[in-house]
Amino acid sequence: MKNKKEISTRRLLGIAGMGWMFDALDVGMLSFIIAALKVEWDLTPGEMGWIGSINSIGMAVGALVFGLMADRIGRKSVFIITLLLFSLGSGASALTTSLAAFLVLRFIIGAGLGGELPVASTLVSESVSAENRGRIVVLLESFWAGGWLVAAVISYFIIPKFGWQIALIISAIPALYALYLRMGLPDSPRFTAVKEKQKTSMLESLKKLFSKEYGRQTAMLWIVWFCVVFSYYGMFLWLPSVMVMKGFSLIKSFQYVLIMTIAQLPGYFTAAWFIEKMGRKFVLVVYLIGTAVSAYLFGTADTTAMLMTAGILLSFFNLGAWGGLYAYSPEQYPTIIRGTGTGFAAAVGRIGGVLGPLLVGNLVAQKVSISTIFMIFCISILIGAFAVFILGKETKNKELV
Repeated sequence: MKNKKEISTRRLLGIAGMGWMFDALDVGMLSFIIAALKVEWDLTPGEMGWIGSINSIGMAVGALVFGLMADRIGRKSVFIITLLLFSLGSGASALTTSLAAFLVLRFIIGAGLGGELPVASTLVSESVSAENRGRIVVLLESFWAGGWLVAAVISYFIIPKFGWQIALIISAIPALYALYLRMGLPDSPRFTAVKEKQKTSMLESLKKLFSKEYGRQTAMLWIVWFCVVFSYYGMFLWLPSVMVMKGFSLIKSFQYVLIMTIAQLPGYFTAAWFIEKMGRKFVLVVYLIGTAVSAYLFGTADTTAMLMTAGILLSFFNLGAWGGLYAYSPEQYPTIIRGTGTGFAAAVGRIGGVLGPLLVGNLVAQKVSISTIFMIFCISILIGAFAVFILGKETKNKELV
């Protein structure tokens, strides 16, 4: 029986993780595509910033709408809808010839992506035992690093030689296979058990987030999600372009970012180990502080060795923190509002994802130094770590209700 349960958990992790990987593949390639489009379409820094930001606007809308839907029609149904949106949008964006059309499709892709990520972590959280839940959700997040790694490889070998359109088509086709696998996935057993007994309207679900019982958790999640997403998209979507600004060629910057991306994997795996040993708060606070220090070092680096070291540490700590955040968020709420609470927190975070790339674009246009820009992200991440430390409650081994 135990072996059967382990196989079931592995299957769930594999299927959910594949969708997660293709999402990461798309977001990861976007940073390289922005750098390529700057040359091909002669984009201004402001226009480059808008490509990343419109993606995050879509993610904010998707996280909120699909989070609410997940508490009405189930995690599995939303899981399928969001991946379908992402796959079709990604394939279609390869055919665009104007910035306006590209932005519209990036919004659609973002909506699918923004809805999928919190719902996927909710589904996995509700389907595994309490003693393994944090570790399994962080391992789910590790598929993101796999997607970024593939994105960096495709971008390095495909975009310079064959163009960004081919890279987008490559990302869309395998996602359809993940969609096929997802059809046979069972819905969350916890959601299935309570959906008929505890029906609540969308308005009631939203009110519960701000009730005396859950208001503290909601405030904490909103702060940390905003700070983490603001800094992540501000830094990582601009990473190849920042490397170019620091004097490296486009090809060289792709190569260095690929090396930095590999560091994401040990970041996840160490976080997955620590999260069940030391707890969620420990992982989030320590890895966020590590991210803040790395961001400062990256911004002030003036040699190739220092830049690479800081970039590797940035990837290691930042993605480990993301794993902790996705494990921690669904544990803050009961089943009837878990999708709503996690989705709303992610939506607030995506507002930060809109502002981060736009801020970098505007500051670069005003000739503000890279060190100053990365100091802003350093401070933002420290605020997120402080919110978890002060407002967060430890949820290790806590049974979901």
